Amino acid sequence: MPYKDPEKQKEYDRQKKAKAKAKSKQSRTRNFATILYPESAPANWRDIIAELHIPVLVSPLHDKDTNPDGTQKKPHYHVLFMFDTVKNWESQIKPLFDSFGGVGREIVNSARGYARYLCHLDNPEKAQYNPNDILAFGGADYLTVTHLPTDDMAMLKDIFAYIRANNIFSLSELLDICAINNPDWFMIISTSRAYIVDKYIKSLKWEKETNYKRVFEV
Repeated sequence: MPYKDPEKQKEYDRQKKAKAKAKSKQSRTRNFATILYPESAPANWRDIIAELHIPVLVSPLHDKDTNPDGTQKKPHYHVLFMFDTVKNWESQIKPLFDSFGGVGREIVNSARGYARYLCHLDNPEKAQYNPNDILAFGGADYLTVTHLPTDDMAMLKDIFAYIRANNIFSLSELLDICAINNPDWFMIISTSRAYIVDKYIKSLKWEKETNYKRVFEV
């Protein structure tokens, strides 16, 4: 008992309880991340993660990252775990990370933000990595997690440019091409943007057939 004064002791106990509660709260969340170094991880770390049956996203190998002084960082992976409910770090998450060689932990406030960080999408000053190299486990879908409305607009511009450049006048042909060569385009067209893309194709076809002269050329 640190204090003889009952009031001081009461205040001390209150602060101690508040700190313990805050610490417990900080260690409980739905999303956690860790770093995995290929040199120290077990050879079958991918199998270990897959057998957990938990939604997990693993970054491409970060082998071009640098420290503030310009020296190169050790090649590593960022591993993002996403749960449906909050989990406790010590009793539930740490054993999972230890099982495949995860080093350290990071409490993730935004799964979308961290998932985009896996490739440094919002950090142009950092080395950029290809989202196609993301590893997904347990039903996790990188595009679904990271998707933003502005991504749709940017992709639609690219799709329209491709249609014009290649004289695509068939939605089915475009979808077949995308299914093989561009899964991102295939997903956006087939799930939410088929109507506008089809209308664009038909409008462009009409322009070609009637020799329509645009006021502004794209």
